[in-house]
Amino acid sequence: MSIHVPIKKLAILGSTGSIGHSTLSICESYPDRYKVVTLAAGTNVDVALEQCIQWCPKIISMATEKCANALLKLLHQADIYDIEVLHGSAGATRVATHPDVNFVVSAIVGVAGLEATYAAICAGKTIGLANKECLVAAGDLIIAAARANRVALLPIDSEHNAIHQAMRGGTPAEVKQIWLTASGGPFRNTPAADFARITPAQALKHPTWTMGQRITIDSATMMNKGFEVIEACRLFDLPPAKVRVTVHPQSTVHSLVEFVDGSILAQISVTDMRLPILYALAYPERPVSDLTFDLKSLNQLDFSPPDFDRFPCLRLAYEAAEAGPSACIALNAADEIAVAAFLEGRIPFLGIPRTIEAVLAKTVAVAPSSIQQVLEADQRARATARQVVAGGAIVS
Repeated sequence: MSIHVPIKKLAILGSTGSIGHSTLSICESYPDRYKVVTLAAGTNVDVALEQCIQWCPKIISMATEKCANALLKLLHQADIYDIEVLHGSAGATRVATHPDVNFVVSAIVGVAGLEATYAAICAGKTIGLANKECLVAAGDLIIAAARANRVALLPIDSEHNAIHQAMRGGTPAEVKQIWLTASGGPFRNTPAADFARITPAQALKHPTWTMGQRITIDSATMMNKGFEVIEACRLFDLPPAKVRVTVHPQSTVHSLVEFVDGSILAQISVTDMRLPILYALAYPERPVSDLTFDLKSLNQLDFSPPDFDRFPCLRLAYEAAEAGPSACIALNAADEIAVAAFLEGRIPFLGIPRTIEAVLAKTVAVAPSSIQQVLEADQRARATARQVVAGGAIVS
């Protein structure tokens, strides 16, 4: 006897990105469970058009007005007139808060998705969270709003999703610490003396995952793992000292939870983002899927501590987590500016942590009380980072 499952009606923020594509793949595989209602895309008008034709969303929002106008023209040429086309943060917020939506996948990269995600929480929508910046830059506000509106924040990031799954094996009071696994990136075994000569092309070759440019560089510096430490502190209400990082190059164990009795629960699965997305979308159920894991992949499991000297970005993230909201906002903003400068050849690889450290040293500790104040602090930190890069002091 089959059990009827109510259809979840989705808003996908970041529909043209990798998480967006994987989410839509899940919707294709489970048409009786998930319906696409609204989409927020980036600047890829052609892909947005394909998604409109296939999914017929009620609203689609593009990153810019220019892209929205281009999409609207293409839709009309295809005799499609019943899709509302919007743009910018206001458009993404409309997408996330549409009255027919009850589940929002938050996957817009950067703080661009912050306002829409916060508005969705305040509107009572369940959130599948794949946007790191929401919790890094505005974690206290996001968590407080989720509690006030009784909204579930379900992590899609593979590491936090793994922690969420493993924590079902005990109570929060029984957790001793959690372990976030890290592949170590492309420079795990690179001699420290060679870091000064690392090129963007080398840094963009991640050994395990295919991702966007910024997150790939963040993985190479291990800043990505630092952001995940901050996220984990917020999501699971743990101090930084109880959020540990272990380098696991096989990337088969996605993270672990250690309990006070000495038990450790690990989550193991294929390295395919569709699995954590499906977990978040279906929670608390576990629907049947074809995402099977080959146990032969467990023939070797290596774990080692991270090298904070060779990867100072991870150290800076722990320091920001201890320092508070302003430091976390500055950490994220400075990293984005520094990574862009590195990719453009304006600073070297080691200039990324040096830029971030210089910005953190100039950051005044003030806890923002609104999303607008978070965005203002973000802009100040970006301006400071641009000054640091333009000053030419970060040369080696």
